[in-house]
Amino acid sequence: MKKVTDLYSLDSLALTHSFQDACSNKEFKNYIATLDINDEVLMKYTSSLQDSFVEYEQCKKCKSLDKCLNKVKGYLYTPKKDGNIITFSYVVCAKNLQKIKENAYKDNLELFEMPKDIKEATFQNIYKDDKARLPIIKYFKEFISAYSKEDKPKGLYLTGSFGSGKTYLVAALFNEMAKKGVRSILIYYPEFLRSLKASFQSNYIERFNTIKKIPLLLLDDIGAENCSNWSRDEVLGPLLQYRMENHLPTFFTSNLTLEELEKNLSLTSSGEDKIKARRIIERIKQLTTTLELVSKNRRN
Repeated sequence: MKKVTDLYSLDSLALTHSFQDACSNKEFKNYIATLDINDEVLMKYTSSLQDSFVEYEQCKKCKSLDKCLNKVKGYLYTPKKDGNIITFSYVVCAKNLQKIKENAYKDNLELFEMPKDIKEATFQNIYKDDKARLPIIKYFKEFISAYSKEDKPKGLYLTGSFGSGKTYLVAALFNEMAKKGVRSILIYYPEFLRSLKASFQSNYIERFNTIKKIPLLLLDDIGAENCSNWSRDEVLGPLLQYRMENHLPTFFTSNLTLEELEKNLSLTSSGEDKIKARRIIERIKQLTTTLELVSKNRRN
C-alpha cells in the first residue's frame, strides 16, 4: 500500500503537468498572467481556468448574442483574484450588456392585461402604407416635440375599426417616451375594472393612485366594459378629473366614437343618466385630441 505522502506527491505532479500542458498555449498563458498571481496558486485551478479561457475566446469571436456558445448565454465565466485564491463567477458579456442598456427603457413601461409584445412596438414597424395613419404619426411627432415637465400636451382619443392597430400605435409612442425616461402604464380597461373591484380588501387605493398619477396613461378599449355607477362615477370620473387638473396626458383607444361612448356610459343597471355621462365625455375632450383610424384588420 502506497503511503499518503506518495499519493499526494503523485497528485501534485499530475497537477503540475496539467498546468504546464495548459500553459503551452501562449494565449492561455497570457490570459492567466492578467490575474497577477503565482503559478503555485494558479495550477490548483487549472481546469476552471481552462473553462473560463474557452469562454473568453468564444466571446472574442462572437458576432452576435444569438450565436453565443458559452454555457450561460450572454455571460462569461470569469476568474478573479481574491487574496491568495481565485473565485469564478458569470459576468455579463459586452454584447449582452449593450442589449440590457438598450432595453432598460422598457422598465418605464408597465402593462396590465396587455400582450407582452406591445413592449416591442416601434415607429419603425408601423405600417406606413396606410394613409389613414399619417395624421396619427404627425400627432405623435408633435407630442414628442412638445412634451416637457413644464408643458404637457394633450393625450389622444383614438377611435376606429376593430384590429386596425390603435393600441400598437399608442404603444409605439409610449416606448419612444420611455427611452426619454418618461414612465407610462398601458391598461386593458375592461379587465382592469374587474381586477380593481376585486382588490377592495387589499390594495385598491394603492393601485388606483398608481394609475391616477402615472405621467402617461392609456385606457385601452374603453367602452367595451359593462358600465356601472361605480365604474363611471367612482373610478373613471375621479381618475379623469385628477389627470385633467394635473395636466397628465391621457390616451384612450376605442371602437366607439365619443358620441357612442357617451351613450354607453349613460346606461347602467340602475337606469339612464345622461348628465353624468356627459361630464365624463367633457373631461375626455379636455384631456385629448380626437383622431379616427379606419383601416383593414391587421390581426388577420
